[in-house]
Amino acid sequence: MTKLSTIQLRERDALAEDLRSLTPEQWRSATLCGEWDTEEVLAHLGAASRLSFPGWLRSMIGARFDPDVHNRRRLEEFRGATPEETLARFAGIGPIRLPRTESVGGLGELIVHGEDIRRPLGIKHDPDAEGLAAVARFFATKDFAVNSKSLVAGLRLRAVDADFAAGDGPEVSGRLLDLVMAMAGRREAATDLDGDGVVELLGRLS
Repeated sequence: MTKLSTIQLRERDALAEDLRSLTPEQWRSATLCGEWDTEEVLAHLGAASRLSFPGWLRSMIGARFDPDVHNRRRLEEFRGATPEETLARFAGIGPIRLPRTESVGGLGELIVHGEDIRRPLGIKHDPDAEGLAAVARFFATKDFAVNSKSLVAGLRLRAVDADFAAGDGPEVSGRLLDLVMAMAGRREAATDLDGDGVVELLGRLS
């Protein structure tokens, strides 16, 4: 398998290229990531690339273990004076290293937040297939940054465009990217899925 850090850099380059021609209004547009706009999500990704585990722990202690405070401080630290400066900084980042250098969780952050930005803007992107499959397996079996494993407990996930299936129970099927986004808690992606388990999944995402 290609190194996860290499796939991360490819996904970073693809996202940076997709955002180079954004208008000022698009930089301030809503994303799938709560109240953050496009620039804020990008700055969050950039900030994550700068944190080692000890640095993350120090930041969380300083934020009294409030992830919202931690994330806001770090993204404001990373963002530039303009969206273009933030993008230039993002284009030069290395891989997200949490919890370790070859981090499938870090790749998941990049893929999910990339879609958080792209989908509201109408930008289409097909993530690296090998990397996306690794993220899907990780999300289906572990609660990491999101409670993905718990979210889909008792459901069977099946991709219609890749060799991926996980879990037991009522089936939820669809594109692998939509399954990954749903496991990351994005209800908007779950509405594109099919199967007897979709109603249950949507209820959990409400």
